[in-house]
Amino acid sequence: MIYTIDYESHIPAYLQLYRLFVRDITAGIYPKGKKLPSKRTISDEVGVSVITVEHALSLLCDEGYIESRERSGCFVIYSEDDFLTDSVHAAETRYSEKSSDNINKTSVQHTISENNKFNDGTQISQSESFPFSILAKTMRKVLLDKSESILVRSPSQGSNELREEICRYLARSRGIFVSPGQIIVGAGAEYLYGLIAQLLGSEHIYAIEDPCYNKIPKVYESFGIKCDPIPLTPEGLSTVKLSCTKAHVLHVTPFNSFPSGISVGISKKKEYLRWAASAEGMIIEDNYDSELTVSSKAEDTLFSMSGGTRVIYLNTFSKTIAPSLRMGYMLLPTELLDTFNKKLGFYSCTVPLFEQYVLAELLRSGDFERHVNRVRRKKRNQTV
Repeated sequence: MIYTIDYESHIPAYLQLYRLFVRDITAGIYPKGKKLPSKRTISDEVGVSVITVEHALSLLCDEGYIESRERSGCFVIYSEDDFLTDSVHAAETRYSEKSSDNINKTSVQHTISENNKFNDGTQISQSESFPFSILAKTMRKVLLDKSESILVRSPSQGSNELREEICRYLARSRGIFVSPGQIIVGAGAEYLYGLIAQLLGSEHIYAIEDPCYNKIPKVYESFGIKCDPIPLTPEGLSTVKLSCTKAHVLHVTPFNSFPSGISVGISKKKEYLRWAASAEGMIIEDNYDSELTVSSKAEDTLFSMSGGTRVIYLNTFSKTIAPSLRMGYMLLPTELLDTFNKKLGFYSCTVPLFEQYVLAELLRSGDFERHVNRVRRKKRNQTV
């Protein structure tokens, strides 16, 4: 094992060792199923302490490159398809800010009760729940770093810090490139539905999926909007019915629509975009739950496919972190920004600044993406 540690570098020795292992694992030098040398062997050959080796291996386990098997050692479990983003960079950002004393080798997994259901009837399973120890640690860090600043009023569209981190996350994980000014943060999808209804107006008919999440039509109808249910087929919305609708707004959930579980392919997405162009309409892309896909690549979004025109993109963190975290965001096409600011710019942000800072830190540190990658990997293994 010809690994060299640069002790004059500002990068900690355990993180350098971690990066060397990642390089060789992703290059196939240590293929999937391969057992790594023992901690003592690595320590002797690299010339570092066993504690340093343990920290590096702990990070590799957290990232999903290896797994530790009792009385057997560490084995490579890396598969390129399991990773949405470059988790090496995320891990470096996350772990370069902590001392080795703070690395917990026995991270406690918090299980949200199976009786704690989402409004749409789904549940968070133990394997999908966000690690409570990481969430608690992040909250403590924010309290220490931000102090009394968490008590001030949030900017109306959400904190600049969070919106910038969402921009970076979407760029590296979804291929969506937007500016912070296009992002509106709000207390969950239902609140954002209401903003959209006020933004686009009640004079339009809204086409919705049939069946769909029952609160979608309820929110729109509460604003006096008429909804036109379009039947879902196994491929997506009925082409014939969509072509006949008089709607100018289309609300779709392209990935894992509730309660049907239908996900649409690229051809159907292009059909939706052609409809929007021909009808001079607007698409509301509700991308709830899309991070937890078992696909080998991130799902193409209507927003990115459209070039950011005629599509409003929605997503929340209720499924990926916790249902109690009432926080979502929407991306507005640039042509709607002036209208939004004139009509709705007076609204105050409905998410406490503390929670926004916590989420920003989870995105910045890579903890959010590590969790998503871990859940995706488990789901993929279950489907094999």
